[in-house]
Amino acid sequence: MPVIEANGVNLFYELSGPTEAPIVAFSNSIGTTLAMWDTLVPALRGRYRILRYDTRGHGRSQVVDQPITIDDLADDLLGLLDALAIERVHLVGLSLGGMTAQALAGRAPERLASLTLMATAARAPNPGGFAERAKLVRAKGMAPIVDTVRRLWFTPEFLSSAPDKVAPVLETFAGIDPEGYAACCDAIGRMDLRPALGSVRAPTLVIAGRDDPATPVASAEQIAALIPQAELVVLPKAAHLLVIEQPEAAAAHLLAFLDRHRDSTRAPGAVAFEAGRKSVLGEAHVERSLAQAGAFAEPWQDFITRTAWGEIWGDARLPWKTRSFVTLAMMVALHREEEFKLHVRPALRNGVSASELQALLLQSAIYAGVPAANAGFRWAKDVLGDELAGDPAKNQGEETVR
Repeated sequence: MPVIEANGVNLFYELSGPTEAPIVAFSNSIGTTLAMWDTLVPALRGRYRILRYDTRGHGRSQVVDQPITIDDLADDLLGLLDALAIERVHLVGLSLGGMTAQALAGRAPERLASLTLMATAARAPNPGGFAERAKLVRAKGMAPIVDTVRRLWFTPEFLSSAPDKVAPVLETFAGIDPEGYAACCDAIGRMDLRPALGSVRAPTLVIAGRDDPATPVASAEQIAALIPQAELVVLPKAAHLLVIEQPEAAAAHLLAFLDRHRDSTRAPGAVAFEAGRKSVLGEAHVERSLAQAGAFAEPWQDFITRTAWGEIWGDARLPWKTRSFVTLAMMVALHREEEFKLHVRPALRNGVSASELQALLLQSAIYAGVPAANAGFRWAKDVLGDELAGDPAKNQGEETVR
């Protein structure tokens, strides 16, 4: 994951997913890093190419000790797109990221295929509060406001029921550079994006948390009212960081919206489905299959692409990890060696760990028979070899970056 100069600032970014797919760019909340989107990325994997980056002054992006505006942050993102030769994106922003997205929509509307604004505002509900917060962190660091942020970002129920999910977020927050954070606080306190929203023409989805005290539902309603034909969704039992508190609901709404507004500059249908096929099985395998098909088998390859990878693997109701589990289990039960070996390494890329693969094969012995499970263990070893050595629980699949 490299660093690139954009708008005169070094930005840390991650670009992953099939190269042919439409690009979704994510801009994070103040006080977080690109890891904030970890819960949403799996839902889009294979269907979209994902661009994430750390806002200036955050994470591994450069801290610039100078006053900034929201327009500067929008220019950072535009500079990143230019540096990566990306012409058009579906843009998703939460909190400060949503403010950056609004500013970009006003400054460069031609760069957006769609716009999704989460837990954000067009004008700070309490501008003076951000100036006070900036002054405090510059003087005493991040520690004095961790507890305040904790109560703004999560509902009391989530704080008590999911401390393991809250802790790493607050740890990241405490490690943000105070000057980088303060500069963004000042930018939020001074902004007023309302005048430009009426000119936004990109299809827009606005998502708010019902219990968000930082950017209340009223802020989302204002944005939705100002942007022509914007859609508004309010998630129950969610505060400010709704993608962490309600990841499944947020991902479902986002994916449904994106699928309705796929980049019009991209070819629809088989091209998008082929991207999913390549993401799971690997570009080399798919290109080889298509090249070897010839005229006689070309309709069959088209059928596989449209049906298996478009209608089935493209159905968002099951995550790709689950689909990999199901596929491997059926291949063991039916003794389909070639297909099992084809899917076992992609399963690791889709999040299946070696330990979980081991458990799947053990269960197969009960329901499909000892010979079937015995074959499955042998096939897995044939493909993965030394990757299965040692403690299988430590052998985790990783997302493929293309």
